[in-house]
Order: sequence, then structure tokens, then C-alpha cells
Amino acid sequence: MPKISAATVPEHRAQQRAALIRAAVDVLAEQGAAAVTPAAVTARAGLARSSFYQYFPSSGALLAAVVEDAFTAADAAMSQALNTASEPRARIDAFVRAELHLAARGLHRPAAALMRADLPAECRDRVHELHHLHYTPLITAVADLCPTDPHLTAQLIGGLLQAAMTAVDQGTDPDHVATRTLTLIHQGLGEEPRA
Repeated sequence: MPKISAATVPEHRAQQRAALIRAAVDVLAEQGAAAVTPAAVTARAGLARSSFYQYFPSSGALLAAVVEDAFTAADAAMSQALNTASEPRARIDAFVRAELHLAARGLHRPAAALMRADLPAECRDRVHELHHLHYTPLITAVADLCPTDPHLTAQLIGGLLQAAMTAVDQGTDPDHVATRTLTLIHQGLGEEPRA
């Protein structure tokens, strides 16, 4: 029986699967979707190439798992951040602050790489679907606050948020970026920003 590095076999398998997904994200971010091969991923994860097929039947299946994992983690963190925000402006503020803290933790990195990647059509469609679902709380808050053309307004705010995430990626403090971003958003929505 192969040596395991966890208390139980299921825990060991979960760790191995997670290691393959982390390695796939690294390869994806650095080299693109075409480079996410069993050989590249197992080498990056420090596992035997044959172990790849114990967890994923193909590179496409691994990319699909990367898609789901990326959004599951981000959505859980976002749900928690929005849990206490009830009125639209508070939901917008909570969304922006949470998204920038996710960026600071690197949790948006897989999704960003996937959005740029040349993925199989089914993976690309799923990425777009999950991205839209992730941004639904922002779209809903904008619609509640500013019912005139809420989708375009949310799309424009999303563009500002992408620029803000880039600033965070480049090392700017996420709280500072959030404060400045929210000032611009509130001014754009014709509101006085919150302190």
C-alpha cells in the first residue's frame, strides 16, 4: 500500500487532489491553458505522473475542477461578507471591500487566469456563468439603488473594480484601494461617500 501523508486515506486523497489543482492554477497563470497537462501539473505538484489519472480523467476535467474550486472559495467568502449588509449601498461597499480582500489573498487569481485562457468551450461557458453569478449581488444592489440601466452601471463598476484589483495585485493596501474605489463609485452614483 502506498504511503499516505494524512491521518486517513480520504484526507490523503483530498490533499493530493488539492495539490494538483493548486499546481494547475500555477501552470495556468504562468503559461496558459494549453500548458495544463498531466506531466506539467504532476511535476509542479511533486507527484508521479500516473497519480494524475487517479483524480482526473483528462486535462479538461482538471480545468473544470479549477473553475469550480476558484468560484466556490470566492463565493463563500463573498456570502459571508454580505451576510450583514442589508441596504443597497452597504451591499455595494461590502462587495467591493470583500472582492479586494479576496484579491489580496490571491483568490481571484485562478478566475482571472481562466477568463484569459483559451479554454474548451464548455469550460469557458462555465467560467462566464460562474463569474456572472459571483457578480449578481453587486448587480442586484446597483439595481436597488439606481434602477436606471443597472446592468451597464454594474458593468462600469466592475471595470473600476478590475482596475482596483490590479492595484492590489501590485502591492497597494486593499483597504486604501477600497476606500478610493468606493469614493469614486458613490460619486458616480450621485451619493456622498461614507467615511
